[in-house]
Amino acid sequence: MPHDHNHQISNYNRAFAIGVFLNVIFVAIEAGYGVAAGSLALIADAGHNLSDVLSLLLAWGAGLLATKAATEKRTYGFRKVTIIASLASAILLLVALGGITWEAIGRFFNPKPVDGIVVIAVAAVGVVINTITALFFVSGQKHDLNIRTAFFHMAADAVVSLGVVVAGIIILATGWLLIDPLISLLIVAVILVGTWSLLRISLNLAIDSVPEGIDMVGIKRYLTSLENVCQIHDLHVWPMSTTEVALSVHLIIVDDSLKDDFLCKLQQQLHDRFGIEHSTIQVERQDDAPCMLNKNGCI
Repeated sequence: MPHDHNHQISNYNRAFAIGVFLNVIFVAIEAGYGVAAGSLALIADAGHNLSDVLSLLLAWGAGLLATKAATEKRTYGFRKVTIIASLASAILLLVALGGITWEAIGRFFNPKPVDGIVVIAVAAVGVVINTITALFFVSGQKHDLNIRTAFFHMAADAVVSLGVVVAGIIILATGWLLIDPLISLLIVAVILVGTWSLLRISLNLAIDSVPEGIDMVGIKRYLTSLENVCQIHDLHVWPMSTTEVALSVHLIIVDDSLKDDFLCKLQQQLHDRFGIEHSTIQVERQDDAPCMLNKNGCI
């Protein structure tokens, strides 16, 4: 298992490295041709791609930090950095979208000539590069928000570049210059939908909300159904990182007749059935003095 995990980390490091390399080169080419061709759609796409390069670097760096061992000062290590990176990436993208929107609105009042052939050629290259990069992250995006963020950015870039190709074709066919800022705003709208979802999820994780996909009702039902357990309280579930979930709970038992492997089996069940990587369980007897955490406000 550790071997598989290390192999997976190595694969993602390679994916991030290739993705960053390809996109840095493409951003420089796209921005240069965007200025030369007078295309805001190309410049907008280049700006978006640049923000994605920064997002990839953030996710990559956070993933590397998350593997560092815990210390006496940082008892959870740097796992939380992965959540901070996802949040920063979403905010960064929103800022880039704001800049593109502002420039696009200006182009409606002051349209400029665009070289449609250059736009089509450069954007077509972008479709290929972004699709290849997105494919590197497709397998891990269901299990890690950081990988999901990287996948989303690259997949969105492929769609955006395809939209720019369409804009170039329309400009060549009709000479309608307003299509350039119009496509730019459509690009912003498409990206904004996905970015808002990523921002919401990242923000929830940053404030220790229960991660999406965790069945709290099922967890409560399971814990209260345990043999010899009459009540639970102070149940908390929170993200340690974009991939690991922690749980703590107090169990009130009827008597002391718990089996020796009770806690070990309970932790394994929480892991296998509910995806809880790190569980801390406190056992209290029914006739003990009331726990100070067994009060209103504690689940």
